[in-house]
Amino acid sequence: MTATILLSIGIVFLAELGDKSQLMALTFALRYRWWVVLGGIATATAMVHVLSVAVGHSLGAALPTEAIALLAALTFLAVGLWTLRENLGEDDEDDTPKVSRFATAAPFLVVVSAFLLSELGDRTMFATAALATENDWFGVWIGSTIGMVIADALAIAVGILVGKHLPERAIGLGSALLFLFFGAMSLTSALAPDLGALPAAALAAIAPLLAGAFAWWCRRRAVAQRGGGRAEHAVERADELQ
Repeated sequence: MTATILLSIGIVFLAELGDKSQLMALTFALRYRWWVVLGGIATATAMVHVLSVAVGHSLGAALPTEAIALLAALTFLAVGLWTLRENLGEDDEDDTPKVSRFATAAPFLVVVSAFLLSELGDRTMFATAALATENDWFGVWIGSTIGMVIADALAIAVGILVGKHLPERAIGLGSALLFLFFGAMSLTSALAPDLGALPAAALAAIAPLLAGAFAWWCRRRAVAQRGGGRAEHAVERADELQ
């Protein structure tokens, strides 16, 4: 069993390097505490991989991957739009950072549901199912879960380091744009599976670019309005003093 566990760790770890799961882990690490993100990833991974090793590759291939991809896309888009909305408000006078409702409500459930939807039908699930056909299923389950957690832990570490050097609002806007990209990418892949990775990524990039431009316009407008209000207040005070 030890050999099976080590084999599964190595295969899944290599499969996850550069995968969207690592980018998702980095994004979540910018918003939530690292142990919440890591716990959510471990829980979702264990659930998905126990399914893949239990039912085998044949049933795994028959999962409704299109419906799952659409649901995942809607989830990412909803989280991205909500996060963007939270970070478009005007700055407080004391510049106190705002706390996301997602961060205070149920971040663990958000991470679990996002990774669960993302990993169902993913290449890692099929690789785990394939390993389970020729190796001990329990060893494959343990090894594949550990391998994915290790790979995503590296991304979480990067997110923690980046988060220490960025302001709260920049982290929030960056997270929102990344979530929008993931959602648009999942939606494009589900609706046009034969499009190819690079064209799909190019199309998906339109969503965060438009959202970023809209966010920039809203910020400029808010600053202009705030500046105009202060000027009017100054004039009124001057009139009162006279």
